Amino acid sequence: MSLLDRRQAVVVFLAFAFAYFFAAVLRAITATLSPVLTQEFSLDAGDLGLLAGGYFLGFAIIQLPLGSWLDRHGPRKVNVPFVGLAVAGCAAFALASSFGWLLAARVLCGLGVASCLMAPLTGFRRWFTPGVQLRTNSWMLMTGSLGMVASTLPVQWLLPVVGWRPLFWGLAVLMALSMALISWKVPEWSTEDATKGPRGSYGPVWRHPYFWQMAPIGFFSYGGMIAVQSLWAGPWLSRVAGFTPDAAAVGLFTINVSMLGTFWCWGLVNPWLQRRGIVTDRLIAWGLPLSFVSLAALIVLGPSAGPVVLALFCTTSTFVSLAQPAVGMMFPASLAGRALSAYNLVIFVGVFVVQWGIGLLVDAFRHGGWTEVDAFRGAFGVFLATSVLSYAWFLWSRSHNRPTSP
Repeated sequence: MSLLDRRQAVVVFLAFAFAYFFAAVLRAITATLSPVLTQEFSLDAGDLGLLAGGYFLGFAIIQLPLGSWLDRHGPRKVNVPFVGLAVAGCAAFALASSFGWLLAARVLCGLGVASCLMAPLTGFRRWFTPGVQLRTNSWMLMTGSLGMVASTLPVQWLLPVVGWRPLFWGLAVLMALSMALISWKVPEWSTEDATKGPRGSYGPVWRHPYFWQMAPIGFFSYGGMIAVQSLWAGPWLSRVAGFTPDAAAVGLFTINVSMLGTFWCWGLVNPWLQRRGIVTDRLIAWGLPLSFVSLAALIVLGPSAGPVVLALFCTTSTFVSLAQPAVGMMFPASLAGRALSAYNLVIFVGVFVVQWGIGLLVDAFRHGGWTEVDAFRGAFGVFLATSVLSYAWFLWSRSHNRPTSP
């Protein structure tokens, strides 16, 4: 398929971004709703982590077939029916009367939005030049951050007015509208595009050393950042730093605005960096340790660490977001959907494991006699250790894979 002209590229980007915005609202809304849901359904930290992680579980379980379907059928034919599942998930969440029902609806939401980032990135791989791909990848993530901003203060303001259940009915309607936009504006996959490459095979992806170089940092650092941003930042602010629900929502708003600005900047500078030969691997090697310093500061400061420290951790973790388009561009366009979906599987299994794991560790440390503050510190300390180990693997692999790195 030929490259899109500028006007068509903008329209296609906006159609996909509209759906991804609401997918991000769904991803992060549990952080804002956690006090309400905890009270109404009597949830402990492990339940809350599992509920938030259910979205990522649904997201992860469909990634491998999703990649094959995207390569074969194209973004439009795949994304529209998947978003329909998210509409059903929102409706089910609004009707939930038990924790089990909430969890099942949350998994269905994750399943439904699983293509909302992979579909556009697969299309961008064929429709845009490499520099534009790096820019639009960052700006799609910026759109996600905007959705996460919308899941904080706006949701907190609407809660006393309409309640949390009508919010999910509204999300169902808006996601149905996004299905119509994608059907209308996104081009078809050509027959030639649909038949290129080895059908359904992930062998070239699994065997590639660059994929495994990037996999552990995707699992722990990227997945962990999303786990904190979309859930644990909220409980940290309320249960460790002592913020009220309204103040915690303001703090989450601050964190997500910081992420929005960071991804906007990445979109601006990525093409410039690529033209000057400043490659992804080097940027990650230089920048990712900043996130470890920020996370260590969060743990040491404990109750004194508020939104600013959490925002520093999340923004400095965005260096690892550059790995996703780099993995996609390492493979031919006919394998883009599978390469991107395989890496996305790694990321979102990581989100699920870290999100639920932090909750389990908090509960375990508390049952062991630790205070709540120390339990959170201990859980985040385990997360920090795994992130540092994954970075060490990245450095070791990079030294061995240098001739094939982008």
